[in-house]
Amino acid sequence: MASKEAHQSTGWAAGLIAAAIVSQASASGPLHVWSILAFLMGYAGGGAPDWLELSWWSSGRGRHSWISHRTVTHWGIAWIALLVTSYYKLRHSPVMALPFGFAAGGIMHLLADWPNPLGVPWLWVSKRHSLNWWKSGRADWIIMGAAWMVALVMADRVWFHSTGIHAIEKLDVIRLSPFRR
Repeated sequence: MASKEAHQSTGWAAGLIAAAIVSQASASGPLHVWSILAFLMGYAGGGAPDWLELSWWSSGRGRHSWISHRTVTHWGIAWIALLVTSYYKLRHSPVMALPFGFAAGGIMHLLADWPNPLGVPWLWVSKRHSLNWWKSGRADWIIMGAAWMVALVMADRVWFHSTGIHAIEKLDVIRLSPFRR
């Protein structure tokens, strides 16, 4: 599990990505209210897979939850389905910016947890997959740096119409995005 600080930081990055996509989809609304709300929901979604486990008891021996850790609240299919569904409904109903931002944060949370040995249940709730790159909290800066790099490039492209960070631009990351017009 990535640290709480890593999930918070990547949640803000996911919020920035969500806000940029909402704006690009022409659903930002008056005074960009829906983009701002997508940004805030991205932050909330960044910690959601953990706090949705609904702790009912904490003691010196740990936390006891209604839902086991990294099961249904960390299920990749559910988070991706929420993201895709809310994106496609975004043009018809700007309020869908809220679940879109929340789902973006949730997916970012899963991406931050994926390199750890415990893994994430992407396809099946009962079967986790791990990249097994490092133990929890050891290389959070890599995840945070990558998340913020993508977020800043997306924001730069959408709001400033810049080719911006030229070294990253050559990777064609933005051109491959399904959210690009």
